[in-house]
Amino acid sequence: MQQQLNFLNERQVLSVAELVGQAKTTLEKAFRNVWVQGEISNLGRPPSGHLYFTLKDDDAQVSAVCFRMQSRYLKFRPEDGLDVIARGSLTVYPPRGQMQFVVETMEPQGVGALQLAFEQLKSKLQSEGLFDSRHKQPLPLLPAKVGVVTSPSGAAIQDILRVLKRRNNRVDVLIYPTRVQGTEAPREIIAGIRYLNSREDIDVIIVGRGGGSIEDLWAFNDESVARAIFDSRVPVISAVGHEIDYTISDFVADLRAPTPSAAAEIVSGKREELVNTVSTLRRRAFQALRYSLQLKRSRLERLSHSRGFVGAQSRIRTFIQRLDELRTRLQLTLPPVLERQTSRLEVLLRDMQQSMDYRLRLKRQILESQVQQLKAYSPLQVLERGYAIVTTSDDRVVRDPVQVSPDELIQIRVAQGSFKARKEDEDGN
Repeated sequence: MQQQLNFLNERQVLSVAELVGQAKTTLEKAFRNVWVQGEISNLGRPPSGHLYFTLKDDDAQVSAVCFRMQSRYLKFRPEDGLDVIARGSLTVYPPRGQMQFVVETMEPQGVGALQLAFEQLKSKLQSEGLFDSRHKQPLPLLPAKVGVVTSPSGAAIQDILRVLKRRNNRVDVLIYPTRVQGTEAPREIIAGIRYLNSREDIDVIIVGRGGGSIEDLWAFNDESVARAIFDSRVPVISAVGHEIDYTISDFVADLRAPTPSAAAEIVSGKREELVNTVSTLRRRAFQALRYSLQLKRSRLERLSHSRGFVGAQSRIRTFIQRLDELRTRLQLTLPPVLERQTSRLEVLLRDMQQSMDYRLRLKRQILESQVQQLKAYSPLQVLERGYAIVTTSDDRVVRDPVQVSPDELIQIRVAQGSFKARKEDEDGN
């Protein structure tokens, strides 16, 4: 009996917490930093920002968690049914005694994490209407000042400055220096867009960088950057990478330029187009002016051969001859007086000619007005509308049938001539 009690006292009895704690320690040592492939299911997203889900395959499943500090660095949005490869450690959740896999990082299986994240964000923003053409702002015709958000030491800014200097060196450029890749790049790009929006002298903003891999361009696939571009009151041109590169910024911007150089050509080319347009309009204006002058010259020639103008010319020639006679007489008598009289007569002649020209134009206008009035009141105009004038043989206008005796010869005047007729009696004879 004493031996049995000693045996019981020698047994090691663990509490549940101790058991779970030892299991937790053992699992964490044995399964630290391992990779697991499986399908996500039962995904939960509580307000804390942690991700709770199950990793499963055809034969087994394990609970998993990705805490907020790690989930914020995932390059895609986890979803149910997505096959992933996850790296983490196996542990035990003590309150339930449940084994779970703590995920440190994760990527989609079969498709790159960045590409999947790109497609997910693109679909999300497109469904919200951020890509709609109705939200696109028109670019200014002649921007005076361009804001550029990019790296001050990159090739992109050099390309932009070179093109602007060559095509339109009157454009001012304000550079907001930022990093264009790395974790801090989105925050700096957003700050640059907001700063340029706070100024009143910026007409258009270019946001971009040179070419690179999808990882290098990832700052321009950031959701916050996309929303900052969408919220910009100043038109934004996205000029990221090479012609084949597309980012979320390209879709949400007011205009996408295939390269930074192309963006510079866009903001400078409007001036060149305007100069060409002005040159074309100037040429057309000169042609119209020449045509108008030709018409006026022809009209002036016709007027110069009219009776009134010829009479005026005759009077002018008479005064010229008289002037010549007076000049001759004065030259023989009083040369000093001649000079004074000549000057006076030239002035009088000029004034008289101007007065006659004015009176001639006034008389012609009055005459044209009277002609129009005569035409309006002329009985001939009435005849043109189908009416006729009936007169008796003694030229009395017939206003009443009783004025004409039966068988009396009457004359009928119409628009194109006249003819005679006789009035029949009431019996038709």
